[in-house]
Amino acid sequence: MARASVENACWDMTARANNIALYELLGGKRKEIPCGVSIGIQDTQNQLLEKIRIEVEAGYRRIKIKIKPGWDYDILKLVRQAFPDITLSVDANSAYTLADLNMLKSLDEFNLLMIEQPLSHDDIVDHSYLQKQINTDICLDEPITSLDKTRKAIEMKSGRIINIKLGRVGGFSEAIRIHNYCNEHNIPVWCGGMLEAGIGRSHNIAMSTLPGFTLPGDVSASKRYFEEDIIDPPVSVSKNGFINVPQVPGTGYEPKDEYIESITVRKEMFSV
Repeated sequence: MARASVENACWDMTARANNIALYELLGGKRKEIPCGVSIGIQDTQNQLLEKIRIEVEAGYRRIKIKIKPGWDYDILKLVRQAFPDITLSVDANSAYTLADLNMLKSLDEFNLLMIEQPLSHDDIVDHSYLQKQINTDICLDEPITSLDKTRKAIEMKSGRIINIKLGRVGGFSEAIRIHNYCNEHNIPVWCGGMLEAGIGRSHNIAMSTLPGFTLPGDVSASKRYFEEDIIDPPVSVSKNGFINVPQVPGTGYEPKDEYIESITVRKEMFSV
């Protein structure tokens, strides 16, 4: 993530120096990007349904819920009864093994967009076997740390969807290489979130404009996480679930230096 921070800042500075938007420098085309949200495991079923209702009414174009053993089939059945038409996906965060094959097969009935990382965080072998046994598309998340890992996962048919996270792959350069490889092999990608504040979120917006990012990502509004974000303007999502991509040099979002200084609890200075 440290490497991504430095590299992405260099991309932003290059875009500003050349008086072009960052997304254009990256090769992006979209003027707006579709947005989804991720909802964690809740204390009660009703609490989960209420959170989904709020996000659906806010316009988000994909709802992702976390699952784990004991919070899976029955929960999804309840969600589908309440929201039969929403685009729905699940994220298992490596909570299952192949011993859970029958349960994972049973999720096919819920017409999910994907099941994200059902098996071990670094696995592509068992995922390859699982994908052959279920109809739902598997999305690989944690194993996608480089183009080389991505290539091997695709060649093994370990999943049909790839989640690209800028911090995890080390910045825009590797993210673009992964995107291009997936695009050439007809593998849709989307941008996952790592609980970024505004600066990281602005980079995710720029990356999501590349043509292979055909699925709604986890790039949601600043207000979902912060009373006040560290950028101006804050990231906002339209009522129909899109973020408009700024058409100005750089990211289009400026750090709020005074606010950042006011909430800083520790700093270190480096000199060359």
